[in-house]
Amino acid sequence: MRIPGAIIRRVGFVGLACAFFMVPIAARAQTERSASSGEAVTEADPSAALVSVLTAACRHDEAQFSKYLIADNAAAFRDLPSDERASVLKRLSLTEEAGRPLLSSDQDGRPVLRCQVAVATSEFQLGAPRTGENLAFIPVQIIGGTVTDFGMVREGGGWRLLSVGLMVFDIRQLASRWKEEAAEDRETAAIHAVLDLQSAIGTYRRAFDQFPESLQQLGPAPKNQVSPERANLIGAVLASGSLNGYRFRYRIVNNADGNPTGYEISATPEIYGKTGQRSFFLDAAGKLHGGDKHGESASGDDPLVHADDAQR
Repeated sequence: MRIPGAIIRRVGFVGLACAFFMVPIAARAQTERSASSGEAVTEADPSAALVSVLTAACRHDEAQFSKYLIADNAAAFRDLPSDERASVLKRLSLTEEAGRPLLSSDQDGRPVLRCQVAVATSEFQLGAPRTGENLAFIPVQIIGGTVTDFGMVREGGGWRLLSVGLMVFDIRQLASRWKEEAAEDRETAAIHAVLDLQSAIGTYRRAFDQFPESLQQLGPAPKNQVSPERANLIGAVLASGSLNGYRFRYRIVNNADGNPTGYEISATPEIYGKTGQRSFFLDAAGKLHGGDKHGESASGDDPLVHADDAQR
C-alpha cells in the first residue's frame, strides 16, 4: 500500500495569495531543547505536534521524528536499517534530501509549513483539528494534492502520530510494504535498463558495423572523441555493469562458424529480496524473459516479459 496521493505528490514552489512572514522552525526553542536533551516531547496541542512531525521529516532528523511516534512505532523505527528510516522521512516530507523547514500562518491563523530544498518546495497547510479526549484528526492540504487527515493520539502527556488518511501509521507493516515497493521499482528500472542497452547496442552496430565487445565500450567518451572503445551511448554506471541494485551481463552469440550473430543480456539482483526479486534475460532474438530465480540468472526458458508487464 502506498501513502495516499495527497501526501506522496511532490510539488514545486507555489506562490501564496497572501504574503506570509516566513521564519525558520529552529525558533521553536522548546522542541529543540527536547530533541537535544532526549527528554520526552509533551506538546499539548495536536497541530503543534504535527508541525513538529513534519519539521523533523523535512530535516530528515530521525531522532526528533521518533519522539512523535507512539512507543511501539518509535522502537520499531529505531530498529529499521538506516536506508529504511531515511525512506520513511522522505515519504512524509516529499523530499529526497534534507530540507529547510519554514513555518507561517494562513489568514485564519492556522499553520503552514514549507519544506524547502534546492530543486523543489513541499507545502503543508494544516486545517482546524477535530479533537476528542485522546484523539485528534487534522486535515492537511498539500499544494497540488487533495486533503488528507493526519491522526494524532495522546500518549505520555503529548500528541503522537497515529495515522495518515485511512492508513494506520504502523512502522513495521509500512517498512515491509515500502521495502517490497522499492524492490519492484528497481525491477522496473532494471527492465528499462536492459531495453536501453538493447537500443544502445543497435546504435553501436549501425555506427561501427560490429557488436561491442563489452558494455564499457558503450560508455561515456571524452568530448569530440566518440570511438568504438567509447561510444558515448550510455552512462558510466550502467557501462560498469551495475545499476540501482542490479548486475548486468552482456555476451555476444556466435554461429557454428564462430561469426557473431547476436547478443544476450542478463540482469540479476545484487541482493536477492532486497534490491529485487525477479531476474531478467534478453535473448538473441531480442525477446525479454524474466522470473523469480532466487538470485540466479534468468534464461530463455523463463516467461516472456512485455513492456506493460514492468510493474508486474
